[in-house]
Amino acid sequence: MCRPARSGTNFNQKIIMAYAVITSGNKQYRVTVGDVFTVDRIAGLEKDGETTFDQVLLVEDGETTKVGTPTVAGATVTAKVLDPEARGVKGVAFKFKRRKGFHKKKGFRAALTKVQITAINA
Repeated sequence: MCRPARSGTNFNQKIIMAYAVITSGNKQYRVTVGDVFTVDRIAGLEKDGETTFDQVLLVEDGETTKVGTPTVAGATVTAKVLDPEARGVKGVAFKFKRRKGFHKKKGFRAALTKVQITAINA
């Protein structure tokens, strides 16, 4: 069963948003303005402060794409710090040897920083 097309809708139109690929803590993130995500802990930041990511690998602004070799010269991504001392979910390392009465349980939580992207400057 086919549904009729909504009036005033162009299904062939692409919605293009600017995005960038940044590096933080040896990991790569694809970000757009307004994204909220966590990165490995960045020391020395305050709540509601700002941080700048200068390791920008790729910038797409809707019409042109700039790919860095290895980074895009002069490109930065600005972010607002939402929680400078966030913690990840608890991970458990459990060691066990059967019939020996041996078991060890050790837990850990990753140290993270929660940020929101405010601007992409290419």
